[in-house]
Amino acid sequence: MRNITLIKGDGIGPEITESVVKIIEASGVEINWDIQTAGADIIEKEGTPLPQRVIDSVKANKIALKSPVTTPIGKGFRSVNVQLRKELDLYANLRPCYNLPNIKTRYDNVDIVVVRENTEDLYAGIERQVDENTAESIKIITKNASERIAKFAFDYAVKNNRKEICVVTKANICKLSDGLFLNSAREIAKNYPQIKFKEILVDNCCMQLVQNPNQFDILLLPNLYGDIVSDLCAGLVGGLGIAQGANIGKDYAVFEPVHGSAPDIAGQDKANPTAMLMSAIEMLNYIGEKDAAKQIKIALFDTLNANIKTADIGGNSTCSKFTNEIIKRLKVLTPQY
Repeated sequence: MRNITLIKGDGIGPEITESVVKIIEASGVEINWDIQTAGADIIEKEGTPLPQRVIDSVKANKIALKSPVTTPIGKGFRSVNVQLRKELDLYANLRPCYNLPNIKTRYDNVDIVVVRENTEDLYAGIERQVDENTAESIKIITKNASERIAKFAFDYAVKNNRKEICVVTKANICKLSDGLFLNSAREIAKNYPQIKFKEILVDNCCMQLVQNPNQFDILLLPNLYGDIVSDLCAGLVGGLGIAQGANIGKDYAVFEPVHGSAPDIAGQDKANPTAMLMSAIEMLNYIGEKDAAKQIKIALFDTLNANIKTADIGGNSTCSKFTNEIIKRLKVLTPQY
């Protein structure tokens, strides 16, 4: 039995966490969940949204499944997500974006993987108040981080039979910082002649994505552009309610949905657990439970095809009903359990 850290988060986090744990249990995979709490709900008790015990748990177990955590906007504590990535050196953010069945979107057959550098750029958090009218942020791009995320992207492409990587920058303006990221990707690309390599400016990339997303395979981006473009890509295939995510480093990996904690609907049985479930499916693949991952995905897709959906994706199902319908179909696929 594998030990995995389970971070419940806040807002709708506990609800979608419970949903996904039930589905994984129904698949027959045995996991000893090391349950941890983080986020706004525990600040008053522990003085921080990310206690050291959470980081220690992930370091001990190597793998974590995490639900959304509220981040204050413009004030308060630093993002728990950013802090986790820095503490654990989770340098690669992986965001597969593809159409799910029976979810109405503007485009069909979208299949894009966004690979985002996860540790530096403006997210380094180096800021200062110059005077009462001026604030300054410093953008950090290093050769080491740029090369390792490029290598991650190309290795992912080879392993998953992808054909092309397009590096996305604003190197025409940020000639030194984005230029370093671009040149690092160019150098790494030379070691992978079987993978087609392209370059595009981030503004043009956004325009091209909304005109013809099917032209893209893997997008490789620095941290800030990756954050923005990955949400754009999620919008192409149905929104953040179905958008999976993974943060991967040399020693640790944290799998999580990319949507927010939605405190306005917390406790109302309205939350969509699909993004959390899709992230868990990727986690199961990552730890070698490929059969269970495949069966859960089939059960999820069968449920969507039966037009059982939560409100955010065009249905009227509750979170609990949606979960139970997936489990019902899963048990048909895995009758031994």
